[in-house]
Amino acid sequence: MKLELVRPTLELKKKALAYRQEHFDYDERVINGSELFDQIDSYDEWLDKVNKNSNAETVDPNWVVTDTFFAVDREHDCIVGMIDLRHTLNDFLKNFGHSGYSVRPSERNKGYASEMLRQLLDVARAANMPELLLSVAKSNEASIKTIIKNGGVYHRSFEYDGELADIYRIEL
Repeated sequence: MKLELVRPTLELKKKALAYRQEHFDYDERVINGSELFDQIDSYDEWLDKVNKNSNAETVDPNWVVTDTFFAVDREHDCIVGMIDLRHTLNDFLKNFGHSGYSVRPSERNKGYASEMLRQLLDVARAANMPELLLSVAKSNEASIKTIIKNGGVYHRSFEYDGELADIYRIEL
């Protein structure tokens, strides 16, 4: 697997929009780990927001410093996933954790999520983060397996919008 985490750029716009459209075509309106890419009409505006949120001096005051990545399959030259790393947690994020991720619907069950999270752990270590907290719906067995495969240990449970979820902890 030749998977690489890359920061969004203007050059990736066409591939990014195709990635988002595939989620929509599968009737998925929420793209986890996308910094609201699923809710913004303009790629250029989204890219500007992502770039600003990656810097402590320009981050939105209601958010936290966040690194956002496309997971690019270099062999097939396409975006297969998205993942983000939130360097800290505010009150809103305490139940959502340090990272969210998604995989293109047609590319699921191929190990991409596990590899994306493995690579993100290296980014978190380089940022001197002591741990990653990750939340997952109890019904999302694939994501639970991905987290456990990367060293996740059950930490606690919570309820959000009537759905039960767990938080896993990965020590770095």
